[in-house]
Amino acid sequence: MRIAFLGPEGTFSEEALMASLDQSQRTDLELVPLPTIYDCVMAVEDRAAERAIVPIENSVEGSVNATLDALVFETDEVRIVGEVVHPVRHCLIARERIPLETVTRVVSHPQASGQCARFLRERVSGADVVSAASTADAVRVVADSNEPWAALGTRLAAELYRCVVLEDGVEDQAGNETRFVWLAQEKGSPGGNQPDGSVTGAPSMKTSVVFWGLPDSPGSLVDVLQEFAGREVNLSKIESRPRKQGLGRYVFFADLEGAQTEPAIADALTAVKRSVETLRVLGCYPAASQSVAS
Repeated sequence: MRIAFLGPEGTFSEEALMASLDQSQRTDLELVPLPTIYDCVMAVEDRAAERAIVPIENSVEGSVNATLDALVFETDEVRIVGEVVHPVRHCLIARERIPLETVTRVVSHPQASGQCARFLRERVSGADVVSAASTADAVRVVADSNEPWAALGTRLAAELYRCVVLEDGVEDQAGNETRFVWLAQEKGSPGGNQPDGSVTGAPSMKTSVVFWGLPDSPGSLVDVLQEFAGREVNLSKIESRPRKQGLGRYVFFADLEGAQTEPAIADALTAVKRSVETLRVLGCYPAASQSVAS
């Protein structure tokens, strides 16, 4: 099985992927690092990979918009089939040991920079903050430069690219976690919290949906949400994203506690579908019960 992840080697995506697998599974998989989240999603869409693991939400910075947008606007067949919550511990990394006050540039993925914003303000305030495609790519950029630059990334990336860790645990909040989701083709194997679709234990289920095209009238969103509340379906998350068709037009993402086949959820989705232009189920899968140690 080919599994795509946000590369290069040494990203948090790779850490979460490896933490999801037992030793026997690792020998049967071909891991494919790709340069962007979009590429990971499209690899599953185009059947270049059977699975992908991508970040979808962080406990500090919120949703990963690149993942949400790719699932909604770029594909009709890719579905969420599992999730894993992975602790995220950032390191400030440089090519060689240098004083923090001499760092002129910090390179990292925007999510990582946001998760370490206070540290960047207080400890390396004189440095420019520059975006990279991934945390590992940021470390690779720093490794290849003779400038006094640093990167936010994993300890694994520092080891892979022969850099040094200047500071460990530079994230602003203790308990910083990222939720990653497993993706597969809609017609692939059943969902699970392992890449082969298997389920460890007997976890509760989660259903992720997106909908748009509400009536242009007061209370239309409340009416939609009441379809869930009236059937005692709990929403663990709801948020909006621009529909990319002008101001004031949005898509709404929601995570429901339970499987889409449960009568209350099935009835609620049927009712919502009658009230909106489009309703799509992004996936029904076992909910992650706890963080996975790295």
